[in-house]
Amino acid sequence: MLTLLSYVAIAAQAMTAALTAGQRSMDWFGVCVLACVTALGGGTVRDIVLGHYPLYWVANPYVLLLASGAALLTIALAQFVDRLRWPFLLLDALGLVVFTIIGCNVAMQSGSHPIIVLVSGMVTGIVGGVLRDVLCNDVPLVFRSELYATVSLATAAVYYLGLKAGLNAELVSVAAASFGFAFRVAALIWHWNMPKFVYDKDLR
Repeated sequence: MLTLLSYVAIAAQAMTAALTAGQRSMDWFGVCVLACVTALGGGTVRDIVLGHYPLYWVANPYVLLLASGAALLTIALAQFVDRLRWPFLLLDALGLVVFTIIGCNVAMQSGSHPIIVLVSGMVTGIVGGVLRDVLCNDVPLVFRSELYATVSLATAAVYYLGLKAGLNAELVSVAAASFGFAFRVAALIWHWNMPKFVYDKDLR
């Protein structure tokens, strides 16, 4: 089931990236590139850091077609985006928690330290969006306002601790994904944000 959800997550991340590309008037090639970077960038960085080869999209090249296809579909559906805002947000939340759990699994299979397991889950969940924003010359959204990285880290912690407690792996996956999804949706509804550091004094 996690594999199927990962494909849904890739498509969802690619579609949100395509919307960002459209807001910056990118051509269709740029839309597809940004979609692939966003959908697969987190897993790529994780695999490089952990020395986990081949990279996920190298071993499974069809995910490049999936991400690109989802991006092109978004172009076709762009006129309906206003009506699809919440479905997009929900799919993005699903993508976040699924990627996080997959990242934890890869790190655990590599025999990584618990801290690295949690960080790997978070990196898998959020780095694609960070790369998207950097390529679009924006301060990454995850650093500015929304509870996104926090949701990923909390999901990773629930998943890891559940497995270490000896609970059934499938049950833990469902519980962690449900918790993270609900956390992310609640943050969107009630506008939960991390405290900001604002320093505007001149140091000269």
